[in-house]
Amino acid sequence: METTAVRATGVRLTTLGLGAAPAGNLYRATTDEEAHATFEAAWAAGIRYFDTAPHYGLGLSERRLGTFLRTRPRDEVVVSTKVGRLLVPSPETAHRTDPDVFEVPASARRVWDFSRDGVLRSLEASLERTGLDRVDVVYLHDPDDHGEQAVQEALPALVELRDQGVVGAVGAGMNQSAMLSRFVRETDVDVVMCAGRFTLLEQPALADLLPAAAERGVAVVAAAAYNSGILAHDAPPSGATYDYAPASAELLDRARRIAAVCAEHGVTLPQAALAYVRTHPAVASTVVGLGTPEQARQAGERAAVRVPAALWPALADVGLLAEAALPAP
Repeated sequence: METTAVRATGVRLTTLGLGAAPAGNLYRATTDEEAHATFEAAWAAGIRYFDTAPHYGLGLSERRLGTFLRTRPRDEVVVSTKVGRLLVPSPETAHRTDPDVFEVPASARRVWDFSRDGVLRSLEASLERTGLDRVDVVYLHDPDDHGEQAVQEALPALVELRDQGVVGAVGAGMNQSAMLSRFVRETDVDVVMCAGRFTLLEQPALADLLPAAAERGVAVVAAAAYNSGILAHDAPPSGATYDYAPASAELLDRARRIAAVCAEHGVTLPQAALAYVRTHPAVASTVVGLGTPEQARQAGERAAVRVPAALWPALADVGLLAEAALPAP
């Protein structure tokens, strides 16, 4: 699988990356064996970029990913994790289920912390959970309500770790583009992960983040290219999700009309969704949440499909893609 360099950090990301939230029991309980088999299938598909976070299953995703990666050559893989949510032991709630979207015991609670000390403690804990000697990319995780502290404390702490050679590349991951654009313009980040804001369904990142990233030479990882599910099916079903909630009738209709145009051009909606985000030169990789071996195999096959360039103007002709969102010729 092709790779793209992240600035001059030495980090190279494969075109497709695995999002390991499902390994943290996102929405449903999975076994260690199923998680391992999913990672193996992704590896067989050529994926060498794996993204995780303490938030995913209260550390379960990091532990499972670390167990798998200890069976693979460390220099052949890029691992990213995130900081900003410290996991504090909570034995008094361990008999309950995590109140977030992960099917795990609530044996810890998440505490927001974007201080320098919080960043260092979080990274140290991630290294312990994964059992790895280093992580290659560290992102701030959803600092939406902590923008000033992110700029003043957390990002400088990450830059310091990068400059010391402790980590390879640093940045932030969010479900919005505006604050990521600010980080790109005002700080020394190498890479940002933008979830759901540059997809075949919607492209607000084209107005701020992507131009800023292209200008500053910052890599963009496009996450949630399926908008959490609505673009993951050849024909979006009535129960499809958008941003982790039931999709509205209007969005379902739009996605189905996009799928119909895709079919006219000989490709499926998911194939087109993965291909579209790769058309922007600032996008270095696309991270997809993969929870089963079949999903991993399927993602690799979809990413390998060559989508005809004529699809994009065809979508624009019927009002399903704005002229400003058309890929450059």
